[in-house]
Amino acid sequence: MAPVVSVTGLVKTYASGFVALNDVSLNIEEGEILALLGPNGAGKTTLISTICGITTPSAGRVSVGGHDTIRDYRAARKLIGLVPQEINLEPFEKVLNTVRFSRGLFGKPRDDAHLERVLRQLSLWDKKDAKVIELSGGMKRRVLIAKALSHEPRVLFLDEPTAGVDVELRKDLWETVRRLKAEGVTIILTTHYIEEAEAIADRIAVISKGDILLVEEKAALMRRLGRKQMVIELQAPIDAVPEALAHHALETGPDADTLIYTYDTQRERTGITRLLNEIQAAGLQLRDVQTRQSSLEEIFVGLVQEEERG
Repeated sequence: MAPVVSVTGLVKTYASGFVALNDVSLNIEEGEILALLGPNGAGKTTLISTICGITTPSAGRVSVGGHDTIRDYRAARKLIGLVPQEINLEPFEKVLNTVRFSRGLFGKPRDDAHLERVLRQLSLWDKKDAKVIELSGGMKRRVLIAKALSHEPRVLFLDEPTAGVDVELRKDLWETVRRLKAEGVTIILTTHYIEEAEAIADRIAVISKGDILLVEEKAALMRRLGRKQMVIELQAPIDAVPEALAHHALETGPDADTLIYTYDTQRERTGITRLLNEIQAAGLQLRDVQTRQSSLEEIFVGLVQEEERG
């Protein structure tokens, strides 16, 4: 099946000579949640704006649902919902009218039943007659999402949707994203909250300095690049790692009775069995052993730092 969004050789160079996107190619499958991660200035918003037809590319091609975003702009744009970073709403308009107006902009016939479903899904129905100026920042962000969904798009772009939102509301929005996916909506999410991508994304794309560093399934990425650590708690504190264990590259933990062993899960031999045997041979008594996987944040930071060094 053809991807719902196809980006090929996309370049964006500004008049100043700054290259915001450098030969970016990316396919996004129907019904998936793709998290686009990158530091400030990496090109995330430029990429989204170009796919949505807001920014004109210097080179390359973008299609949405098979429609070229330049040659067939209207057909492509009708398939897209966009939730921007900035909250830019008419402050004195009522919530329902704000969302209804957005639907009309896309030439869709009036459908108050659909708008009611959207507002209820976002816990906004009881605010439908409230003026935007009366809403909290989190509720205003929900209105932005409602506007983006008003014309029933197949693809939804969320550009930092939970910036400045409290933890409880953020989790509510995650649940909304999951429901939208279940209904077949393709979602592209940019975020600074790595736990957001870790919680809801199917695939991760990392962008830095206008280049896509990788696009990979989240679970596979964490298996491939994630390190695992074994935290070994001892019965008694030690001053330093015994000489007999030095070849294992052990580190002492924050407490004097803890050793930390880092290993690659992809290696055929992790060395764990040998290490535990040698710890006992060195006369150290174990109290507990725990393991933990690298988080997506640690993987992301490592990738970006590697790119910067390169």
